[in-house]
Amino acid sequence: MSRIVDGLGLRLETSGSPLGLELPDLLGLALRRNPRRAHLLVSRVLGKHVPTDPRVVEGAALLLGALTRRLLVAGAHAPGPAEGALLVSALAGKPGAAEQLHGRAVALTQAPPVDALVLAYAETATALGEGVAAALGAPVLCSTRRPALGVPAAAGFEEAHSHATSHLLLPHDPRLLDVPGPLVLVDDELTSGRTVLHTIEALHAVAPRERYVVASLVDLRPEADRDALAAAVGALGATVEVVALVSGRALLPDDVLERAPLLLAGLALPEPPAARPPLPGRSLPWPDGVPESARHGLLPRQRERAAEALGPAAALVAADLPAGARRVLVLGTEELLGLPLRLAVRIAALLPGAEVRSSSTTRSPAQPVDEEGYALRAGLAFRSVEDGGVRYAYNVRPEEWDAVVLVTDTDVPGELAAQLGARLDAYHVEPQLPLPEPLRGPDFGSYAADEVGWLLTDLSGARIEAPVEEREEAIQRGGAHYAESLPVEYSPSAAYLELFEQALEESAAKVAAAVGVVAEIVLAEAGEDVVLASLARAGTPVGILLRRWAARRGLDLPHYALSIVRGRGLDETALRWLVREHGPGRVVFVDGWTGKGAIARELRAALDAVRAGGGPDVAPRLAVLADPGRCVDTFGTREDFLIPSACLNSTVSGLVSRTVLNAELLRPWQFHGAKHYADLAPHDLSARFLDAVSARFDDVAGEVEATWRQVAAGPREPDWSGWAAVEELSDRYGVGDPTLVKPGVGETTRVLLRRVPWRILVRRGAAPALAHVLLLASQRGVEVEEVEDMPYSCVGLIHPRYDRGATGADGLAAAGVQR
Repeated sequence: MSRIVDGLGLRLETSGSPLGLELPDLLGLALRRNPRRAHLLVSRVLGKHVPTDPRVVEGAALLLGALTRRLLVAGAHAPGPAEGALLVSALAGKPGAAEQLHGRAVALTQAPPVDALVLAYAETATALGEGVAAALGAPVLCSTRRPALGVPAAAGFEEAHSHATSHLLLPHDPRLLDVPGPLVLVDDELTSGRTVLHTIEALHAVAPRERYVVASLVDLRPEADRDALAAAVGALGATVEVVALVSGRALLPDDVLERAPLLLAGLALPEPPAARPPLPGRSLPWPDGVPESARHGLLPRQRERAAEALGPAAALVAADLPAGARRVLVLGTEELLGLPLRLAVRIAALLPGAEVRSSSTTRSPAQPVDEEGYALRAGLAFRSVEDGGVRYAYNVRPEEWDAVVLVTDTDVPGELAAQLGARLDAYHVEPQLPLPEPLRGPDFGSYAADEVGWLLTDLSGARIEAPVEEREEAIQRGGAHYAESLPVEYSPSAAYLELFEQALEESAAKVAAAVGVVAEIVLAEAGEDVVLASLARAGTPVGILLRRWAARRGLDLPHYALSIVRGRGLDETALRWLVREHGPGRVVFVDGWTGKGAIARELRAALDAVRAGGGPDVAPRLAVLADPGRCVDTFGTREDFLIPSACLNSTVSGLVSRTVLNAELLRPWQFHGAKHYADLAPHDLSARFLDAVSARFDDVAGEVEATWRQVAAGPREPDWSGWAAVEELSDRYGVGDPTLVKPGVGETTRVLLRRVPWRILVRRGAAPALAHVLLLASQRGVEVEEVEDMPYSCVGLIHPRYDRGATGADGLAAAGVQR
């Protein structure tokens, strides 16, 4: 016992432990420079202030997670005295004990996931919380003291006794707080329960739950504080339970706050050396879109990807170590504890016989004293790169280590680098917001979950619809982009539905044949491991049909829908997700048809820009059923024919809106948005369209087999003749802007449903196949003109220089449709 510990008069009294542990097994003592609390209980298994075998640190976290699982799942296996004995042996340095402990802890967590959300406290419990979440197979969010640009706080709370009291919760997706099941709050020590109560009160106000669980390495609460926490949570209509590796009391004399300054007299905190500029660290290889920590949330699937990345990262770090290095410290930085810890576990496996330890820097100003029995024997001080405040690394004497591996998500503090000297190997990992996960039906859209993953952000709760005439006026006056809002979606009239059914009956076989031709060309040229990326939303039903055709051959093609916006480009977050999941070489984009080729141009320009910016090289291959604009080289036909899915809006596209790109609603790291119109479910014809076309696959299989090779071998180079026709029509009719000329059956239908049409041009002889176009034009009072020399069946001209007051347009209400 050191004179400091003895002079403070603190005693640790154990009351119980499911592992047969005593409080001194896990805790040491130091003095802190804090007027609210004189002492610092220093964990021997946290890997924060004391360099510790990383297998012990991770093992202790997994044991706490296993105990939590047993509390949440009746009959679950949990650790006991055997694991406790191993833990004590590992802390004592018994050969082989750390490996055995880690292996037993990992084995205890090989169980189905638990429905729960884990919340861990910064900064000390971030790695601990990630370990508990791994044991439960649950998502985890860590509190943070570092605001993040563009990420609003979902909640906040105070930790009164802490050196830095304010905590923020910054989930990249606020819906993370709505994960079902109990909320598991993880901390290294529970002393009064006040911070836990503040947290529960803050979160209960935004995402109430019936059950809360606190998981802590040690529980030191007096009986009165235990009762107070249970009563306060009970008043919220919820319950709270506590699980810990060991429980007891830290008994302090009444005059402890007076004793501390006397013991500190004559002692000084470490001071940073002369200011040095920060240094860049070597880049730690880390996959794009995989969170480096749980600061913005970490889902189980993301945790698996992080685990996969640790192997190559550890191999790189181990290879960079000095030859013959046997004592290696992996040093994390403040809240970044989990990744350095797990990296140290992997490095230890690569260096058998070496002494690998892990710990972290901290902002807590505790007093080092070089005395036997005192928890903090040494300390280095340096200035933070972020805010210039003083930070510390305890129990780090440079001369005791062959190498110190610093892992940071900022630049390397210059003063710390100067003190560690040539022993320092510094690595930088770029802070990353996790990439969003795809939306799937039935929670989003009416398509089955396995038919498509929507790489979109759900904006169903946003009110962004506007009447067609208002949107047209704003767009043409330059006051808004068409993708910033949505047109009001209507349910079609009975007469129009009758035309849809007629069109579907007449064209289902033709659509099925085009699907087969495109699918066979794609599979032959892109391979049977192709990934379909349909352009939402017109491309989505086509992507599903291509997937169904491939299923006839026993193939299960991944299919996702992502957004592309004319004038704004492809959703790069969605592209990053696709590349991360499937690589850049397997992606084929899918759309329904081409008009003048604006989307084909947009796709190529977007992918060229990504590549030029150092991003992945993804080929701009676009496959469509009909290519009347002659803009692509993968198509089913170049005839301008009716694809019935063009006749309707969301009610034939999985009840999903056109995509939205609105900076007021979306953060830069989110997917583009869309709405799910669940209220239109009684009018949904999405499955009707897909099933009617799929039912004709067998009928057209012979035709497809006879023709797809001919199409593939024939002239396929785009000549953009459709674009030339559009420019000629724009000049002929004085439109003045080719973007207001919408060629082809599909685009003309969209004009009549979503924009303010001025005139409809129909190629002579094509009218019998355009009954739905003629009906819409009649209902909206739009002039229809027959023309001779046009490569498209029909063309819609949007009203140029539109002004509601001047035109007196009555909108879609005239078309006999209702919301």
